[in-house]
Amino acid sequence: MARIKHTPASRTRGASFLSLVGRPHHHHNRLQLQVRRGVKSSLKEAGGRRKNIAIKAGTVALREIRHYQKSVTLLIPAAPFIRCVKQITFQLSTQVSRWTPEALLALQEAAEDYLVHLFEDGMLCAIHAKRVTLMKKDFELARRLGGIGRPW
Repeated sequence: MARIKHTPASRTRGASFLSLVGRPHHHHNRLQLQVRRGVKSSLKEAGGRRKNIAIKAGTVALREIRHYQKSVTLLIPAAPFIRCVKQITFQLSTQVSRWTPEALLALQEAAEDYLVHLFEDGMLCAIHAKRVTLMKKDFELARRLGGIGRPW
C-alpha cells in the first residue's frame, strides 16, 4: 500500500479558502518564473502531466546578453548613481554642490561606456588565457594594457 501524507483538516480548509478568495492564480506568471529559473514546462502525451525539461546551461545567459545588446537604455539605476556622484563631489570639493540633469546624464553614459569597454577587454584577456570566467587579474591586465589606472 502506498504511503500518503495526510494534512490536517484545518489546513486544508484554510488553504482552499485563501485560494478561492485571497490570491488569484496566474498560470502565465508561474510559467514565466519557471522559464527565468531555467526550467521549461511541457505536457506529457499520457495523462497530461507536466514534465520539467532542463534548459542547457548558459542559454538564459546568452538570451540576456542578446537582450541587453539590443537595448539602448541605461543599465545603472539613476537615483543611486546620482547619490554616488554627489557623495564623491562633496568629498572632493565642498564648493560644487549642484549638478544639472544633462551633466549627470552625460556622466552616467560615459561611466557605463567605460565599464562596458572594460568588461569587453577583460573578457578578451580571459579568453586569451583559455578561460571563460572573468577574474580580477583580467580587469587589471585590461586596465594596464589600456594605460588606465595606476602605473606599475
